[in-house]
Amino acid sequence: MKKFLTVIAVLSALALTGCAKADTAASIGDITITQAQAQSKIDELLAERAKIDTADTQFETGNALNRSQLRFTIITTVFDEIAKELKITVSATELENSRQGIYSQIGGETELSKSLVAAQIAPSNFDRYLRATIISNKLSGALAMGGVAEAEVQARISELLQKKAEQLNVTVNPRYGVWDDASGDLIPGDSAGSAVVPSNK
Repeated sequence: MKKFLTVIAVLSALALTGCAKADTAASIGDITITQAQAQSKIDELLAERAKIDTADTQFETGNALNRSQLRFTIITTVFDEIAKELKITVSATELENSRQGIYSQIGGETELSKSLVAAQIAPSNFDRYLRATIISNKLSGALAMGGVAEAEVQARISELLQKKAEQLNVTVNPRYGVWDDASGDLIPGDSAGSAVVPSNK
């Protein structure tokens, strides 16, 4: 009986471990993105789409939407890790200046929701977008000062992202696709999922 209970305990532990892994959408180094977190961004974006007239606009749906939202989170996280490594900081003032710059470009803060929908960015990801943009701009400036030709800067940043993602051992749940180390991108997989409708909460 004691042996039986021991086996049950081991199996239970394994089952719990399996569930934890199954709930993971992606891992970036020590950082885990859960499926619930990934789904919440899709829910946000779909909720914003529902508020505006999108009849004449084609948006990503299905597996493509899953991948693009998770890709955004992965890429912005990798940017953060590059910033940590290179000691690049982003201040609250820089974020606010960037935010105000966006408002000026789109015709004011009231147009933000519509612009985020067009860019397929969930509202809660806006600051992540701003932060990644600032980090990218600082990398561009550093590369230019280091003698990299302007035409080559973007390619060098893409290379930095690809190498850092590989170093961090980015892994993705197959239901979202496959992380390609060679390109540093999330590409379609045979078992990409269908988390493209608002979750029932």
